[in-house]
Amino acid sequence: MKTFVLYAHPCADSFNAAVHDTVVGALKARDWDVDDCDLNAEGFAPVLTEAERRGYHDIPQNTGPVQAYVDRLRQAEALVMVFPVWNFGYPAILKGFLDRVFLPDVSFKLEGGGISPGLTNIKRLVACTTYGGTRVRAMMNGDPPRKCVTRAVRYACGWPRTRYIGLYDMNNNSPDALSAHLDRVRSEMQRL
Repeated sequence: MKTFVLYAHPCADSFNAAVHDTVVGALKARDWDVDDCDLNAEGFAPVLTEAERRGYHDIPQNTGPVQAYVDRLRQAEALVMVFPVWNFGYPAILKGFLDRVFLPDVSFKLEGGGISPGLTNIKRLVACTTYGGTRVRAMMNGDPPRKCVTRAVRYACGWPRTRYIGLYDMNNNSPDALSAHLDRVRSEMQRL
């Protein structure tokens, strides 16, 4: 299965990097075709420019500045997002990816006054996240990343089978708990 792994953490020695490595390793062990998109390593520019915003609805020209990423998404059968949750949201680079790449006629179609999914090539959607806060704190704040993945991104992909794998209270987990989380991620990738 062709899988687009969308990774958004700047530090190669972070626990989130270990989650990313576990995801990629587990998928490659299954002989899946992995397109590993490390947004920071690739130097992705997250800021939606004035020109891009003004041309947002100009199809197909709207994809020009990010055409390579659009092509990669359209070739994928699975999307695996690996990111930390900061301030109960996405890292800026991931939010910028969604702003710049999830465009009209890419992630959604505007037809007859309505909206329909555009990334129906995606049959599996997974998010692997790490939180500094507890699950209760995330819930009290509405857990926006969980909602965005399981609602907005899932809808854009035509409601594929979806898994959200979060590790909460990151800074208070023991080494054994961190290891167990990596085992859980590996197991989920084997069942994907």
